[in-house]
Amino acid sequence: MPYVVGLTGGIGCGKSTVANLFTELGAPVIDTDVIAHRLTAPGEPVLKTIAMEFGPDFLSADGGLNRSRMRQLIFSDPIAKTRLEAILHPLIKQEVLVALANIHAPYVMLVVPLLLETGSYRDIVRRVLVVDCHEQQQLERATARNALSSEDVRAIMSSQLPRQSRLTQADDVLHNEGDFDSLPQQVAALHRQYLSLAQGQP
Repeated sequence: MPYVVGLTGGIGCGKSTVANLFTELGAPVIDTDVIAHRLTAPGEPVLKTIAMEFGPDFLSADGGLNRSRMRQLIFSDPIAKTRLEAILHPLIKQEVLVALANIHAPYVMLVVPLLLETGSYRDIVRRVLVVDCHEQQQLERATARNALSSEDVRAIMSSQLPRQSRLTQADDVLHNEGDFDSLPQQVAALHRQYLSLAQGQP
């Protein structure tokens, strides 16, 4: 298995932007959000389980997951969130493990938005990289990018670890506070570091 770096951060911090920069340097990236979207696309078998658990109203007209309706539910009902995670998380992790088994590279970047909250990937993640920015920037970026209301974004933020808790648990921190020109330099330095760590792994 390659050396696995877990990439995480709060909503709006720029995880996808950072992941794309690592991709440009040749690092394979596995994104659990991408896997989750694929698993809940129209025609996927897990949707039958979701419909049985939550009701057919949580499927959209095309047969996929009604994401906005589900998002409203899980951020207002922690028990519903746990029920959905119990359905999806094992399937997502199974796909992650299959992908890792087929990657032949010194290290891989595993993007897990709730890496520190769930702890479900700490058995395979060797190092944690947190993408960080001020909370006001999170709010502004997430509302602009995702067409979410500020209330929706605040609900998501409240379900994630506080910023300081993420920083405390990070092995590395990538600062993304508005100066995009500095991002490639930070990523390049981390890329060299991870290649070195991967070469020296036991």
